[in-house]
Amino acid sequence: MRAEDLDPQRSQPEFARAMMEDLKWLGIEWQEGPDVGGPFAPYQQSRRREFYVEAWRELRRGGFVYPCFCSRRDLAQAPGAPHEAASAADDAGDEPVYPGTCRGRSIASDDPRGCNWRFRVPEGRTIAFADLRMGSQHFVAGRDFGDFVLWRRDDVPAYQLAVVVDDAAMQITEVVRGADLLKSTARQMLLIEAMGLPQPAYFHCDLLRDPAGRRLAKRHESLSLRELRRAGYTPGQVRKMWHV
Repeated sequence: MRAEDLDPQRSQPEFARAMMEDLKWLGIEWQEGPDVGGPFAPYQQSRRREFYVEAWRELRRGGFVYPCFCSRRDLAQAPGAPHEAASAADDAGDEPVYPGTCRGRSIASDDPRGCNWRFRVPEGRTIAFADLRMGSQHFVAGRDFGDFVLWRRDDVPAYQLAVVVDDAAMQITEVVRGADLLKSTARQMLLIEAMGLPQPAYFHCDLLRDPAGRRLAKRHESLSLRELRRAGYTPGQVRKMWHV
């Protein structure tokens, strides 16, 4: 059990406690985690900043990252900005293709705070992998995704960097997650390659969706385990409902 609690605006201790309570109620058990410890502690990403800073320094030494001073408004007003694509990407939890405005910039710094840092993708390169459920996958860097943020200006490591560092440190061999993160897997494979880390196997599963076809998400106030518990469902009923 790893608490991915990097965003200080969205991650609160009571949410983490509720998450673990609900998963235990459903019948899911773990041998390592924030509540039981383990050989790769700490298991809260908010307490693992030093690992992410060292990874950022390694990537910076290798020339894989660069500072970006673009605001959201700058990106929206950039010539040729893909406004419709950006809107769709945001709705899917993805980020639009970066136009490369700051690609030639550099600063002398041993600390990532103060600006966004982006990973420089090899444009035109095809990233391919065999998903354990969805089969052969192919994404083209610079077309399907651009230079992506791996450290935010508010000093928060991005999801892409944190999970790659933690998966390697915690010896994760198989990653199971939603199909909406297929493109993120391609990004993470580039980070894994740049840092010389072992690559896990990937399994992307279908998303749970509401009657309108939208994926269940907190921002849409979608159905949660906690709400099912309050409605009187039993763990067995929920597992049968979701084929767990």
